[in-house]
Amino acid sequence: MSDDREPAPAVGTRAEPGAFRRAVEGARVALHRGRFGDARWSYLYGGDTRYRVDRVARDRVSAAARRARRGAPPDTVQGPVIQAPVWTWEVPLYFWFGGVAAGSSFVALACDLAGDPRSAATARKVALAGAAPCAPLLIADLGRPGRFLNMLRIVKPRSPMSTGAWALTVSGGLGALAVAADLARRPRLARAVGGANAVVGGYLGSYTGVLLSATAVPVWARSRAFLGPIFVASATATGAAACRLALVGGGLPSGHPTREAVGRVETCAIAAELALSAVNQRRLGELSPALEDGAAGRLFRGAKWMALAGLALRLARRASPFTHHLASGLYLAGGLAFRYAWLAAGRRSAADHEAVAREARR
Repeated sequence: MSDDREPAPAVGTRAEPGAFRRAVEGARVALHRGRFGDARWSYLYGGDTRYRVDRVARDRVSAAARRARRGAPPDTVQGPVIQAPVWTWEVPLYFWFGGVAAGSSFVALACDLAGDPRSAATARKVALAGAAPCAPLLIADLGRPGRFLNMLRIVKPRSPMSTGAWALTVSGGLGALAVAADLARRPRLARAVGGANAVVGGYLGSYTGVLLSATAVPVWARSRAFLGPIFVASATATGAAACRLALVGGGLPSGHPTREAVGRVETCAIAAELALSAVNQRRLGELSPALEDGAAGRLFRGAKWMALAGLALRLARRASPFTHHLASGLYLAGGLAFRYAWLAAGRRSAADHEAVAREARR
């Protein structure tokens, strides 16, 4: 063999598209059919092939998928099997702001039902302030505004990302309209729009957990039954905490029924979040180290201790108003750490190739 060979690829320049040139000028492509004849013909299902079958059982594809998942995974799994989440710091922060917006819309509706329009108006302003950074954070993660706008071109009911983008858009619009109605002194319109925003906020606060559980990341997928309720509880706690601090800053006196009720709501919601998280972590089994080790473990422990410290301050006897304000601040900080922890746990779990292979056979 000669050593003076031409190293350039035969198709053209390396990493460049290959140039096309007809072997004979004017020649037609072999077997080509004009007038979209190629699109009408299939070697699998056409009448001129022996591969065609007359009838295919409806459950044949699902049966084949079940057979593929049957049995234990291979002894050695060569990864990566799936790509780890590529979300950066903007996405957990968006989850947190969206949760604050959703929880504040719940508080606004409750204040309206309790006959406290002044507190309801304050809660609606907090909901709008929470929703305002969400779209910029999503755009920052996507890279350019056009990608976010493209998500609004269609509605995919089975896609949490698509329905979540629409929920964010609708919630932001309703929140702005409700605040405008308050400023225009149209209380009936403000109450109606605020109630609709609370309904949309229920989805806005929960879809982020559903979005995580709809992926192939093991620790997220195994938490499918709990992530939605956990995120709703966290959204309620952070939204109520933000509203309580806003009401205090607006001059609502100590001992006011609304101020006390919002404090009880944030406390019950954070307790529900801790309880649901504990049950979910126990049922994860061999996947639980993703929540306990590394950066995710530190963030989860920090969020847990901030929530427990806030509960202790709220339940302490003869506590001063300042301790209650501190408890609300701890709930807000714990909710933020909680969302960053779930993202870190997903990255760690996606890198566990054996866990991914086991989860695919469940």
